[in-house]
Amino acid sequence: MSPRDLLLGSFHAAVAAADPLHIVPAHLPQPPRGRTLVVGAGKAAAAMALAVEQHWPAQAPLDGLVITRYQHGLLTNRITVIEAGHPVPDEAGEKAAADTLRRVKALGRDDLLLVLVSGGGSSLLSLPVPEIPMADLKATTQALLRSGAPIQHMNTVRKHLSLIQGGRLAASTKARVVALIISDVTGDDPTHIASGPCAPDPTTYQDALDVLATYGVQAPRTVTDHLARGARGEAAETPKPGDKLFERVENRVIATAHRSLAAAADFFSGHGVQAAILGDSVTGEAREVAKVYAALAREVGQHGTPWRAPVALISGGECTVTVRGRGRGGRCAEFLLALAVELEDADGIHALACDTDGIDGSEDNAGAVLSPGSVARAAKQGIAAERLLADNDGYTFFRALDALVVTGPTRTNVNDYRVILVA
Repeated sequence: MSPRDLLLGSFHAAVAAADPLHIVPAHLPQPPRGRTLVVGAGKAAAAMALAVEQHWPAQAPLDGLVITRYQHGLLTNRITVIEAGHPVPDEAGEKAAADTLRRVKALGRDDLLLVLVSGGGSSLLSLPVPEIPMADLKATTQALLRSGAPIQHMNTVRKHLSLIQGGRLAASTKARVVALIISDVTGDDPTHIASGPCAPDPTTYQDALDVLATYGVQAPRTVTDHLARGARGEAAETPKPGDKLFERVENRVIATAHRSLAAAADFFSGHGVQAAILGDSVTGEAREVAKVYAALAREVGQHGTPWRAPVALISGGECTVTVRGRGRGGRCAEFLLALAVELEDADGIHALACDTDGIDGSEDNAGAVLSPGSVARAAKQGIAAERLLADNDGYTFFRALDALVVTGPTRTNVNDYRVILVA
């Protein structure tokens, strides 16, 4: 099997390990005495809803709605699937979120609220407080996305602008709540996944203001005024750890990045290549992480330490990109292009970086593959790797080399998958 095929095969194994159709059924609760309402949001929401339908008793009452990204929907019968904007929220998501909250509030103590949570839910389940127009929430989200702030810090802000996130969805019902969660964040803490609609929130309005200040985010006046009122105690805080309401709430993480990395490692082992998992919680600027990994790959290739080649260096997590250019591409393309620059003269090192949801940033590819000599081949086409990296334009670089990985929506999301094959 060629290095490219090994890399792609490992990525597909990682994605399959987080397939909602396979993992959701084992975690479904028993039907309640009353009725069951299914709600949720995220890139995996449609597949999770379909898995619930396929395994829920036919005679047990079941309905609901979930919100997913455009082109991520599936055909369902009992649960409505709504498509909306991601990573920037839109009016379709706002309308569906309002409908979600209305239905949740109508549940009684004998009912069950089954919440399907996955990455992307922060923007898809956007219902801002009345004082903040959707246009201002969009502007704030766009500024946060460009700021380089980690997702946990971004969500601190979004929780305090929402009627649903930061545990407020669970607080809005009298029913028992079971949240099934596919994690796309480092640490797998439910409070950070889709901004924790059913999880206690340890952050505050002041924390949200501090995030805006730290990353230089110029938010609209309606946003800063609302956060300032909250910091002064003039707006209700999100439910905190220890609140009694969470005694009837269960947040259950059913898929994680580490399980997907382990599946990829098993794939390599099955093809005679040892695998080293470097961690599922790698964060930081994508190009800086690439420098560290390039040095490690060189050490392995030149000196056989700390592993002897062939070896696959596997990692997950969510890097960030502080956008300073006008190019195209997400954090996976940024990481891989920076890696290409660092390994320009290295032989026998191949790599892949892809988002497990099938979409790297706002483009149509999951990521890309890197092979030895990529920088030189691009240069023959008049493409300067370092110039494109400065412009945050990894997409253009790998498209020119026919090295993009295009899968379409995978309808799951356990964050980024990276592997460097030192062959």
